[in-house]
Amino acid sequence: QLQLVESGGGLVQPGGSLRLSCAASGFSLENYVIGWFRQAPGKEREGISCISSSDGSANYADSVKGRFTVSRDSANNAVYLQMNNLEIEDTAVYYCAAWGVQALCVLTDLWYTYWGQGTQVTVSS
Repeated sequence: QLQLVESGGGLVQPGGSLRLSCAASGFSLENYVIGWFRQAPGKEREGISCISSSDGSANYADSVKGRFTVSRDSANNAVYLQMNNLEIEDTAVYYCAAWGVQALCVLTDLWYTYWGQGTQVTVSS
């Protein structure tokens, strides 16, 4: 069974950092486009970052550009989202998702077929 599991969420003060992990079981993330999405209460799900399977390039939403960095860890079959200089507006449930193609990544959620259960990130003073 193909599964994605996010971890690393928590409570952090504004300006702080967290690193989210997306671990896979049942398949290798190396051949998948991986996206990170988030959903805040009362808001639509937002694509914030992704990493391509074809060339390893990454995309970021304007809201996180310059603060968040996505990376792959092939040895551990994981993808990470390093989040720095967190803002109160970053509070949300964060999800990773996988799309099984050799392609450049996109931040549109409809292409992704496997989803994790989400991890809560709360930024508060």
